[in-house]
Amino acid sequence: MKPHFYKVNTHPQESYTAYHLKSRNFGSIWHYHPELELHYTIKGQGMRFIGDNVSAFQSGEVILLGENLPHSWQCQKEYYDDDPQASVEAAVVQFLPDCMGRELCSLSEAYLLPRLFEKAKMGMVIHGRAGEELRELMLSAVHATGMQRLIVLLQMLEVLATTEEYEHITSAYAFYRTDEIETMQLRDIYNYTLMHFREDISLEDVAAIRNLTVTSFCRYFKMMTNKSYYDFLIEVRISHACRLLVEDRKPAEALCYECGFRNVSNFYRHFKRVTGMTPLEYKRCFTACGKGSLPPGISKGSRSR
Repeated sequence: MKPHFYKVNTHPQESYTAYHLKSRNFGSIWHYHPELELHYTIKGQGMRFIGDNVSAFQSGEVILLGENLPHSWQCQKEYYDDDPQASVEAAVVQFLPDCMGRELCSLSEAYLLPRLFEKAKMGMVIHGRAGEELRELMLSAVHATGMQRLIVLLQMLEVLATTEEYEHITSAYAFYRTDEIETMQLRDIYNYTLMHFREDISLEDVAAIRNLTVTSFCRYFKMMTNKSYYDFLIEVRISHACRLLVEDRKPAEALCYECGFRNVSNFYRHFKRVTGMTPLEYKRCFTACGKGSLPPGISKGSRSR
């Protein structure tokens, strides 16, 4: 499936779009648009597909997408079912590079903006203090009017252009390597994993989806995603574990079995490797951060590049 072109609807009297989204889910269409997009996930969990990268997403994540970078946020299964408790929430800001005039980037004071727009082509996950500032500014942009809208946008651009608290998401333009058939086949593998991650998934099972030998499948998946299938499966399981931890459903020793792990020590080892914390530390960090945003974890430590 090729990414779909999406027309961003900007009001004729506004230079950029900013809105607060509340919905059952984020949809599932892989799409792109010429506008850069700043996306703050206020509430929701699942997997995000950006360029050639697939990773877990969770509440609190702030991402900047460059021009025409294909992307899709796919929530966990219950968000598409009839679970009344399942819903998502996000703040989204979309803007063209020249939305405040083509002359802006040529000004001496704005020399960092062209560099920022170039970095954004690979996608950026924003962490730390910069992420905190952007969350506040994005919510302000949603409600701002008149000149204040331009001021808030410039403030967001300043944070993005000067911060070192970020990491790239995709390899350079790697998503252009895939064709329609390959993308559909890869999506089948992702969907199968999201449906069966609680079970024992063998490489033979997923290799059969593409009618490949295990060796050929492992080589194919690594080439397409820059990570092993095993690493991807662990990320999915840890993402689900993070959600169960903050919902306080069960102690870590019990919930590990709901996430597809077969022993506690193995679960603890992978949880620490992926999130940089133990389950108890993660839960305490969530409590300290407040329920408005989850502590940074999977998005920061999950990529195997």
